[in-house]
Amino acid sequence: MEAPQKYSVVTRQLLAPSLEELSSVLNEGLKKHFTEVDVQVIDCPDLRNAPYHLAGETLCGNAKVADVGGVPYLIPTPHLNKPAYSLIEIGHLMGFKQASIVGASFSPHAICGNCELIPNLYYYTDDSGQLRVENETHGAKIGASGECVLFKPNVTEFNLLGNLFVCDAKPGKVLKIKASKRIAGDNFTTSIRNTLREKYGTNRVSVGGVFVIKQGAAKLHIMPELSKTPLNTPEDVNNWLKFYEMKAPLICLTVFHSYDDDLDLRVEHTHCFSTHGAGGHYHEDTTPDDVEYEAIFNVAEQLYRIDAPPMVQKFHI
Repeated sequence: MEAPQKYSVVTRQLLAPSLEELSSVLNEGLKKHFTEVDVQVIDCPDLRNAPYHLAGETLCGNAKVADVGGVPYLIPTPHLNKPAYSLIEIGHLMGFKQASIVGASFSPHAICGNCELIPNLYYYTDDSGQLRVENETHGAKIGASGECVLFKPNVTEFNLLGNLFVCDAKPGKVLKIKASKRIAGDNFTTSIRNTLREKYGTNRVSVGGVFVIKQGAAKLHIMPELSKTPLNTPEDVNNWLKFYEMKAPLICLTVFHSYDDDLDLRVEHTHCFSTHGAGGHYHEDTTPDDVEYEAIFNVAEQLYRIDAPPMVQKFHI
């Protein structure tokens, strides 16, 4: 007899245009947003190496995305009585015996307190049947003097909400996007989302992977300790969050969707880390004339909406 399913799960097949088609669409569409644009289809490089620093080798093989939990579990008041989500359990639920998982999530609060978690791990079973985890997950929290503290917690779980890109980490093709000198108001991921929305309309295209802000600086936030009063409005949230301007290079792990219908998705979520102590939740670059982005992305074939809150999220953090 099968064990009862731990979470509610809704799955959707996604529109997954060929990478060649996406390359053409983005090469043209991103020119509205950046002066210099180059989008190519390439063999995925070894993303364990600089400048990407992922735990898994590639973003290829049975690519899927997951939207887990949601903002209503965090605000107006956090549901910390909810059990933590296991990244590896989620990978198994999505059908992966081995997987690379990257993305953005809330912290495992009992272990790390409040922080911006940057999930980044690869799990597999070795020849003896033991589960092994290569873990490059980072967290960004606020230090005693208000500074950003970037650290590496050896954790494989998170609370409340997370957005994840999951794949087998097998060899394959990916999109490589270079964009610099921003000339429009949208941030990097929103500019891509809007370009895809213009092309594909209500046919959802979901993308995930890593991008590096190679030059310039970006606006990031880090959550402080939990608010003692309910956060009922965007103004309440902005007054609670602590914002920073952080300098490149920044390594950003992201999941985004061109369209949401009835699943109440978080349409984009990006967390950043670095090799120089900077990290947090990405909002936008602050140096449009100088910014330089380099991304390695893949398109997902299937979406998992896991443990969706019963209430609709009124706004995002």
